[in-house]
Amino acid sequence: MTPPQTLFRFSASWLGHVGVFIALLPVIGCTQPKPAPKTGKLRVLATTTMVGDVVKAVGGDNIEVQVLLGPGVDPHLYKVVTDDVRLIVDADVVFYSGLMLEGKMTDTLAKVGDGSLGAPKPVHAITDGVDSSKLLSGTEQTGHPDPHVWFDVELWATTADEVAQVLSKELPAQKMEFQQNAKQYQADLKQLAKDAKATLATIPEEQRILITSHDAFGYLGRAYDIEVMGVQGISTDSEAGLQRINQLVDLIIEKKVPAVFVETSVNGKSIQALIAGAKSRGHEVVIGGELFSDSAGDADTYEGTYPGMIDHNVTTITRALGGEAPERGLRGKLSMEASTHSTSNND
Repeated sequence: MTPPQTLFRFSASWLGHVGVFIALLPVIGCTQPKPAPKTGKLRVLATTTMVGDVVKAVGGDNIEVQVLLGPGVDPHLYKVVTDDVRLIVDADVVFYSGLMLEGKMTDTLAKVGDGSLGAPKPVHAITDGVDSSKLLSGTEQTGHPDPHVWFDVELWATTADEVAQVLSKELPAQKMEFQQNAKQYQADLKQLAKDAKATLATIPEEQRILITSHDAFGYLGRAYDIEVMGVQGISTDSEAGLQRINQLVDLIIEKKVPAVFVETSVNGKSIQALIAGAKSRGHEVVIGGELFSDSAGDADTYEGTYPGMIDHNVTTITRALGGEAPERGLRGKLSMEASTHSTSNND
């Protein structure tokens, strides 16, 4: 790994100010990406792929975007390491999802934003501009709304306005361009939402029951008329209790649910418990596929983009629950491996 001193040059005063804080951070290995190369463009850090996708679409060629959390990383539980602090402080602007999605990282983001770690940086939650009346409520345990806003595609599209507003403050000369990019992105997502709704509607009404590892798909359920249930709550920080598992097994048997789903960023043991519980009572339920919930697919793939993430999930859910989806997904871009996997789970 490249030594940190070759990547960053900090002043002695900055190191003295932040040294105590960094010393307290858990060090679990240096697996995060290196800082984006200096290009003269506005350097933007996004916490998740979903956030990064909006920022890239709005900022266009005027910005250089780096995503902090890669495929399969659970933002609810992620703990900041020293390299992350350096990446965050080195950026010109930081965007995060908000509504406590980033969990344990939120405190670090707040410290960078208010100047506790050197000069204050623009740090913004892109969900700040979302109509609060359209947010799903959380639980008494979470104390905040459900953060998984991106599963209502049209609602997520509204975050582009917040991004455009922030970037316009940093690069006023490009304000008109940012606004136009935001409108185009929103139009594209409106069509994606329309196609997703039409595809999911092919699932027989009595089989529109989506059971996953944690309760991340509430917005999808509301937007596309699907009953959604998770073994865990809206945060993976919660525990899956035996009572909850038994309740879901009862439902699976009563409704003859054909498939349940695992998630790429969440341990699948609770889903295996559902399958075993149903089998012990004479009902066979299969894993309908692996869904992207709190992170998207591999970088440099269609599934690694926000539209690709939604396309993969919609296609996988539709086929596993008895509906019909295009062979290569809504845009004809799904990888053959993902398309074949979705199809085989419905055989």
